[in-house]
Amino acid sequence: MKKIIAIVITLLVIISGIAWIDFSNTPHPVSFKVPKGWPAPVYDFKNNPLTQEGIALGKQLFYDGQLSKNGKISCGSCHQQFSAFATYDHALSHGYNNGQTTRNAPSLQNLAWQKKFMADGGINDLQLQPLMHISAPNEMGESIENVIRKLKINARYASLFKAAFGDPLINTERLGKALSQFMLTLVSANSKYDQVLRGETSFILPEQLGYEIFQKKCVSCHPPPFFTDFNFRNIGLSIDNFLKDKGRMKITNNPKDSLLFKVPSLRNIALTAPYEHDGRFNSLINVLEHYRKNMVLGPTTDSLLKNRLPLSNFEIGQIRAFLNTLTDSSFLQEPMFAAPGIGNNRKAPIHEH
Repeated sequence: MKKIIAIVITLLVIISGIAWIDFSNTPHPVSFKVPKGWPAPVYDFKNNPLTQEGIALGKQLFYDGQLSKNGKISCGSCHQQFSAFATYDHALSHGYNNGQTTRNAPSLQNLAWQKKFMADGGINDLQLQPLMHISAPNEMGESIENVIRKLKINARYASLFKAAFGDPLINTERLGKALSQFMLTLVSANSKYDQVLRGETSFILPEQLGYEIFQKKCVSCHPPPFFTDFNFRNIGLSIDNFLKDKGRMKITNNPKDSLLFKVPSLRNIALTAPYEHDGRFNSLINVLEHYRKNMVLGPTTDSLLKNRLPLSNFEIGQIRAFLNTLTDSSFLQEPMFAAPGIGNNRKAPIHEH
């Protein structure tokens, strides 16, 4: 009888202890929505599961100038939502101390499906990608150690990190994970093209004709749904005499990779000018003119383009009409992606199955 009483008392103590455990700091999981018909993401969500609190922290960090040396440059300074998180109207972005980047800022969208980042593919982990820009002297110009120090003395960040990770520890790994969580939510999959696929609308004649031409002449390098094959190709761009950027060769040191750059996505392409890795083309017409008559053919030029890309004026007009259907207005205007304090964006962007 005494043993039974002892067991009962022990159970009551355990149950009482559980009742007093504070679950309020447990982050709330968020499931990642894969658009219908799209392949599974390549990002390892098990290593960095999405939570409402993690996404909210990442967004706060993304738009915080404290991550730069002068406190004025944030990730959002070069990746602007209205330009599909690219830099609009600047070939090269402006950085710390009047420095200038050496590459055109790419659009940040559909990152969960990408294995390599940067125009040369030099970074293969999304969590590391923003850290390079923070520490680059011509970009944000700050050391990671000093960023961590600034975040640690900010009481608000202690609260945000605790909410996101269960305790207030602030370190480099968590900085990268939080920024990644926000950037992973930047999914663009609701353009007119997508709506046509879903049967919600239809192309007008120039768009339909442009789509058919695109399927014949452009889709090999820009296949849907991402409108990039994520490969590295030499598309016949002459080397810039000032930047002397040889692309993928910078990473591999292989001459066969000279002037190979990552194929960009064409989603939201109408709003991400100027174009190419160095922003040399101001308009889509300039880009298409390059392919039909201005390519510089060399030993590493992509085999698909060895005869350039024959395009008539009519075809160029129709292709442009189709490319405009890749603009995703909801992505550009989504309040959950906007800077804190802009629009109705108090909650983190949530994606559910």
